[in-house]
Amino acid sequence: MKKLIFVRHGRAEEAGSGCPDIERSLTARGKKVSEQMALILLGKKEDPGLFITSPAFRAYETCLIFARVFGHDPDKIVMKSSLYYKSGLKAFATVFEGIGNKIDSIILFGHNPSFTEIPDRLSATGCDFVPKSGIVCLSFKSDTWEGIFHGKGKMEYFLKPEKIS
Repeated sequence: MKKLIFVRHGRAEEAGSGCPDIERSLTARGKKVSEQMALILLGKKEDPGLFITSPAFRAYETCLIFARVFGHDPDKIVMKSSLYYKSGLKAFATVFEGIGNKIDSIILFGHNPSFTEIPDRLSATGCDFVPKSGIVCLSFKSDTWEGIFHGKGKMEYFLKPEKIS
């Protein structure tokens, strides 16, 4: 069985704040909420496996927060540029290039609209809008990463930060 965990980056500086989009950082609140969501995921006794992030700083910062909470070595975080740009399933498939099938779980850090559209397409039941710091976990009855595109993913959980202040 393969498992994908999608994490949308936390709240970031506003676009147009004089900083290039790829360099925008998380706000203090974005960092706080991301950490709380990481702790909630940790409480599920989930092994996120391989950490893959968009190269955008706000996604990487979110990834680093989760890595710290999970005790994951930050030097083992993988960056994939295809997670930064709006990507459909075809472009998303490139994320799995070079990843062996011995890895059963991947946690991905990225952006909307892709992080709502892709889980929606891969899930048998669809997926609602993923808010900032939201987490979607899908499992697949497949022994290969290529197989996740042929079957229907099962929504294991959808965690939203709505009750976090």
